[in-house]
Amino acid sequence: MGLLTLMTQLTASNPMKKLIVATRNKGKVAEIKAFLEGVAHDRRPFSDVLSLDDIGLCLDLDAVEDGATFEENAAKKAVAVREAMKSDEYAVLADDSGLEIDALGGEPGVDSANYMGRETPYPTRFDAILAQMPAAGRSARFVCVMALALEGEIHIFRREMEGEIAHKSAGESGFGYDPIFYVPQYNKTAAELTMEQKNAISHRGRALKALMEWVFN
Repeated sequence: MGLLTLMTQLTASNPMKKLIVATRNKGKVAEIKAFLEGVAHDRRPFSDVLSLDDIGLCLDLDAVEDGATFEENAAKKAVAVREAMKSDEYAVLADDSGLEIDALGGEPGVDSANYMGRETPYPTRFDAILAQMPAAGRSARFVCVMALALEGEIHIFRREMEGEIAHKSAGESGFGYDPIFYVPQYNKTAAELTMEQKNAISHRGRALKALMEWVFN
């Protein structure tokens, strides 16, 4: 059964699937929830959005996040959670994302979460990155790849958000590298944007939009 056919059936009847977001990152879950809650009720393909903590699933996704690309990591995480659930009640959405800095040869890239060690505080990472940046030529991008595991199939959606590395960190919203990612469109860092502003232009918001457009096209 194709995803479009399945979604048409789900939205036309009550028993919609619950969506598990394969992460414990509360910031990611909040962004995805906020995006999907902005979709009209009669067009929502999922009855609820849950994190791994919400369902009490103790699964070490770090162990499977060893791929060479964002696409590979996202797919591996989605499959791992889907297999662990052993239930058709859920769909699984896994995201692998990161920051690519041109002046650093694309680093930290696919290793963004582990840059300088997974336990290293982000302000320490910010300082290290800013110290390596040239005065000009600070282009960078956030990359997000989402993998939707549903009915035995994996569907991949990749989107990017272009910007620059700021000259100093700013803002308290968002998470990860948001405080040092400057968005020229708003003359602010990603951490200074509202949730609505960020979801409208972010790599994650665009990937979610692509997913939803494909579902309902």
